[in-house]
Formats: sequence, C-alpha cells, structure tokens
Amino acid sequence: MRKTSLVFLGAVAGAVATLALTQPYSMSVGSAARAAASDTYRELNLFGDVFERVRADYVEKPDDSQLVESAINGMLAGLDPHSSYMDPKSFRDMQVQTRGEFGGLGIEVTMEDGLVKVVAPIDDTPAAKAGIMANDIITKLDDDQVQGLTLNQAVDKMRGPVNTKIKLTIMRKGVDKPIEVTIVRDVIRVKSVRSHPEGGDVAYIRITQFNEQTTDGLKQAINDLNSQLGADKIRGYIIDLRNNPGGLLDQAISVADTFLEKGEIVSTRGRNPEETQRFNARPGDMTKGKPLIVLINGGSASASEIVAGALQDHKRATLIGTRSFGKGSVQTIIPLGAGNGALRLTTARYYTPSGRSIQAKGITPDIEVLQDVPDDLKAQTDSKGEASLRGHLKAEGAEQTGSQSYVPPDEKNDKALKMAIDLLRGTASNAAFPPNPKAAVPN
Repeated sequence: MRKTSLVFLGAVAGAVATLALTQPYSMSVGSAARAAASDTYRELNLFGDVFERVRADYVEKPDDSQLVESAINGMLAGLDPHSSYMDPKSFRDMQVQTRGEFGGLGIEVTMEDGLVKVVAPIDDTPAAKAGIMANDIITKLDDDQVQGLTLNQAVDKMRGPVNTKIKLTIMRKGVDKPIEVTIVRDVIRVKSVRSHPEGGDVAYIRITQFNEQTTDGLKQAINDLNSQLGADKIRGYIIDLRNNPGGLLDQAISVADTFLEKGEIVSTRGRNPEETQRFNARPGDMTKGKPLIVLINGGSASASEIVAGALQDHKRATLIGTRSFGKGSVQTIIPLGAGNGALRLTTARYYTPSGRSIQAKGITPDIEVLQDVPDDLKAQTDSKGEASLRGHLKAEGAEQTGSQSYVPPDEKNDKALKMAIDLLRGTASNAAFPPNPKAAVPN
C-alpha cells in the first residue's frame, strides 16, 4: 500500500504544478494549489453525480462494481495503450504468466470447431506420461462438456492445485470409442527457451517470452549445446527473439548480462529525474566471447528490444531481420489490496546504453532481411508497431510504423536464419558482421 500511496501523491503533485502555471502571476503558490485542489474536487463531485444518475435512471439496474471498474478502465485507457486495471482474476492470470509455472497437466492446446485440440503434450509432464497425444480432441472435462466453453475457460478448468485429479474424455483418430484418462495435476513450467544445434557447429536458441524461468532456461540451453557440440567446436550463437512480446524487465537484464562482461544494459527514466535507474552488466560472458547474432522482427517488443538494443550498442551482437515493434515504456504492477486486483501503470521510458529511446521507433537491425511471404498471408504478417496504437507515448524524434513479422514455419525457407548461419560459418560476408567492438558505447 505504501507504493500505491507514493504513486498517487506523485500524480497529484504533477496536476498541481501544471495548473499553477496557468494562473495569473499575481496568484500566490498557496492560492494556486488551493484552486487546483478545488478544481479536482469539483471534477470528482461531477463523477459522483453522474454515477448516481446512472444507478437511479438507467433503463436496467446496473451492477455498481461493474460501473466503478468501467470508470477506472476508462481513466487508464485515456493515458496510453499499456496502462490498465486488472480485476482479481486478470491479476492472478498475469502472475501465473510471469511466474512461468502453475498447477496443471502439461499440454499445449487450441480451439477447433468448439472443442479443445491438443497441439502437443509437454515432455515429462502428467499429460505426456498419461499418453495424451498431439491432435487428440478433448470433449469432456470431469464429465462436463467442453462444447460451449471458451479456450480460456477450458484451460482454467484444466489448471488447478497440485496433486488434484481431473478426468479427460478424448477422441483420437483411428480409435472408435472415446478414451477416458484420469490425470493428477503437477507443477508445470512454461518453457520459454528452446534450443538445438544447427549442423555440428552453430548453436541456435529461441526465447519466446521473458518470464521468471527465462534466464535459467537460457543458461541451461547454453550448457546443453556446449555438451552436444563441444564448446570449442561452436562457431557462434544465434539468439532468436522474433515475435517475442517481452515480459519481465529483470529477466531482460539478466539475459543480456549472460553475453556481456561489463557496461550498462538499460536505463529507465520516470517523470522525475531522481527516479532514473541504471542497470549494469556483471563480469562473465557464458559464451566466452563467441560470435553472436540476434534475430528480430516486427513482433519483437519490450524486453526483447532491451536485450537487442544492449547487445547492439555494445557491438556484442549483429542484429538481423526487420525493425522491432517499438515499445519503449515500463509498466509497474501495483497491487490494490486483497480482492481488488492491481493497477498496471506506465511509470517510465527505457533507454539503450547509448541513450536511445526506441519508443514508437523500434530498433533497426544491422542487416535487414525480408522473408518471402505466401500470398494468402501477406495481409496478416506485418506488425503495425507501437506508433500505430491509439494514445501511445510519443517518440523522441521521428516515429516509425509497420514492420514484417512473418517467420516461415519451415527452417529451409527462413532467409534470416540462413543468413545468420552462413555468416557464422563464413560462407557469406557482410560489413556488419562481426561488429567492431571499438565502435561500442563507452563503458
């Protein structure tokens, strides 16, 4: 609650200062403050009058809590696209997402024809051990029909406390009768890092989001690749951040730190100068200075841009792909007390080590590579970017909108990945690779 109070007092102070500047010079500071406070209370009284009139005269009896929540949402939506109110359920869901672990079954699912279809079971989870297979259709959950539920509702039913049971009724191609499987829920960890060798000499690591498990997953991936290929045989690493929407700031910092020996990673600057924070790398590059290429595109946002910007500014990596999304703001989650949800409030902008704000501009790759997009997907594969969002924070300088975000599902058609591999193997060359450390930002 202390943090909530501080945020509120900061907002009031800002309003007073702004209003004071509009008063005649003869007005004293004290009287200007009183006038501003009077204006604020007058507006709050107006809100109260409207609230009571709606409660009394609307054609149908409204829900009071829904009215208040809608008013809060309206106030926050008027600030920027990323500030919002989270009701208690949304707050819990956000905590599950950022924590990266929950009580559940361990299956990736989608909705098809009103039923839940298994995309794939996750390795070493209760679902995999119970024999759940890709393309299984889930028709019932504990004897309750799935038909009529949304995907989120079905997922909520499958999640639950660890060591509790749930019965799934599934239809499987080639099997005439429904299959009933009882599964005991366990702790499921969202795998935000995937990796594999590209041939016998290139290490590929894909980061899909930044949750509490990401840095540990990255370090495990590097160790696994070193074991599989032999650290001395690895020509370099490819870090794929394409279509990664971001996540936790501290994870972005620690991921970038994994590849840096020293220097600033990112700074955040709030409304007041004293709120500026700088985050620096600590000694220890897990890849021992091996060549590094980062893949980005129009779907790389926020935490992804922090990592890409830091590695680019320090000339530690070469960026390949298309311009990133351009979300250069920091949101703070402020709990509002038991049962009241939380406030997601934009509190700062972030800057790369060279002092760049990428808000509504994005990060331009060192080597631009456009993918060949199938005709039927061309209208769906460009990201409009932060600059296209209504009410976005304005850029410091010219804004940029739109960038390709298509990633071919088949690696052999992935031109950005092929370029990265060829550069690391020396079968292609480009002036941007390897980057020149002498041109890095001063440390």
